[in-house]
Amino acid sequence: MQLNQYIDHTLLKADATVENIKNLCTEAKKYDFFSVCVSSYFVALADSELMHTNVKVACVVGFPLGSMTTRVKVFEAKQCIDQGANEIDMVINIGLLKSGYHSIVEDEIRSIKKVIGDHTLKVIFENCYLTNEEKKIACKLSLNAGADFIKTSTGFGTGGATIEDVQLMKNEVGDYLKIKASGGIRDLDTAKKYIELGVSRIGTSSGVAIVTSNQ
Repeated sequence: MQLNQYIDHTLLKADATVENIKNLCTEAKKYDFFSVCVSSYFVALADSELMHTNVKVACVVGFPLGSMTTRVKVFEAKQCIDQGANEIDMVINIGLLKSGYHSIVEDEIRSIKKVIGDHTLKVIFENCYLTNEEKKIACKLSLNAGADFIKTSTGFGTGGATIEDVQLMKNEVGDYLKIKASGGIRDLDTAKKYIELGVSRIGTSSGVAIVTSNQ
């Protein structure tokens, strides 16, 4: 297991500075993480810092609430790709999902996937706000809309990834979609548990601590 290649090295705090982002990229290069995950403003900076490396740039869209209009999310996603992002982590419109407006949620995911083309789209559910039935519906909508990944959490809600949620998501999508576990994953044992469940990516701000404890 190449643990480092499961990790999206993440910094999404409101007070993240330019130097913080540069340091994030330096760590990602040192430990050969799969990607860094940053807010849209910092995509161009991260792309510049990671030029001529294998580390990808992932960017969040509609973060962290998901309640922006579809047009705004599509614009943000396209701008991020144009500035060098390889992957987009979008937050669904949680309120619309819970209102039963499933076709709107699906169409939004599809619209973002369309504008980013072959680039990877991860759909963030924010499971802490959803019932199990709503999580299953979100899985179906993401699959129908052509997403590449489904993702447990933003890390900014009332809860993060759980074993139970990842098992539920895996049962719903099988091998048709990949799964990213994110939120509250801070140590090696926890990361390994999720990987053993079948997740393809771990979103964490504790990537360095996780991989160095494995040495």
